[in-house]
Amino acid sequence: MVNAIILIKCARNQIAPVAETLAGMEEIAEAYSVAGSYDVVAIVRVAHNDDLARLVTQKMNTLDGVTATETLFAFKAYSRHDLDSLFSVGM
Repeated sequence: MVNAIILIKCARNQIAPVAETLAGMEEIAEAYSVAGSYDVVAIVRVAHNDDLARLVTQKMNTLDGVTATETLFAFKAYSRHDLDSLFSVGM
């Protein structure tokens, strides 16, 4: 499993539509509109690095309103969400 956080800059009037579109994408677990240098933060969980590359280069960067992205790879997840999902499959 590849976990990543994607920081997204949007055109001013496109923040809500971008966040709503992202939230509907299978690869994106959560999307937040935020204050600060970025407008939207997406939490991504995919099976492979190639899936993440496709998401960013083919899906996200072609969305109307997305002006820039910065992707942060997670080396290790310390998340209750990830621990709960392990136990739900019997591990």
